[in-house]
Amino acid sequence: MVCAASRGLGRACAEALAHEGVLVTLTGRDADQLRRTAEEISVSAGVPVTIAIGDIATEAGRQTALDACASPDILVTNSGGPPLQRFADLGNEAWLAAVQSNMLAPIAMIRATYLGMRERKFGRIVNITSAYVKAPHAMLPLSVGPRAGLTAAVSWIARESCADNVTINNLLPEMILTDRARAGFETLAQQAGQSYEEFVAAWVASLPARRLGTPSEFGSVCAFLCSAQAGYVTNQNILIDGGHYPGVF
Repeated sequence: MVCAASRGLGRACAEALAHEGVLVTLTGRDADQLRRTAEEISVSAGVPVTIAIGDIATEAGRQTALDACASPDILVTNSGGPPLQRFADLGNEAWLAAVQSNMLAPIAMIRATYLGMRERKFGRIVNITSAYVKAPHAMLPLSVGPRAGLTAAVSWIARESCADNVTINNLLPEMILTDRARAGFETLAQQAGQSYEEFVAAWVASLPARRLGTPSEFGSVCAFLCSAQAGYVTNQNILIDGGHYPGVF
């Protein structure tokens, strides 16, 4: 099961898994887009793809997903990122919505699936979080806080469940060129008084890779973490950022 997979990084993960022969269930809120994505992935990968239409941040949406794929061997949690806003501009409602979407919903999906994985002696859980969990950004407190909470919340069960061949890892993207990234660049460029092209060029120049990442590169890392070969990798926060993070740990 890949959550929020109709486009962007979720779709990239679903595509990579399907091309490895995984029978994937996609969740998403946009029914038409989700159907198109499922059909495109099915045709390109040559495997059936099922869908579960609903908001994974809601209990009803999660139940719909679990009805469609009751006992997944692989779970990729994901959600649409919150808006770019400064801490001082945020009220309780914004925080509650972000915590529900980016922390509590993934935890609920993990709780609903990981014990079954342990009983079957195989499971792979990958949480798509953010590079800003390690290096916070002033405009992304609604992303950083809940996702850092998710990272901490699953840390112990990642260590506990690996004895049953169930791993839990987190993928931390940054500077991957998705539609959401384009929208974020546009907002930040306007705030900086720059054109979109100027702003993106400056970011690219700051990256050791000297380019933006592609969703397919991100999806390939996810597929590896979900493979049998990655059974000794758990409780890791893996940056996919073209070397932008300057730290050692």
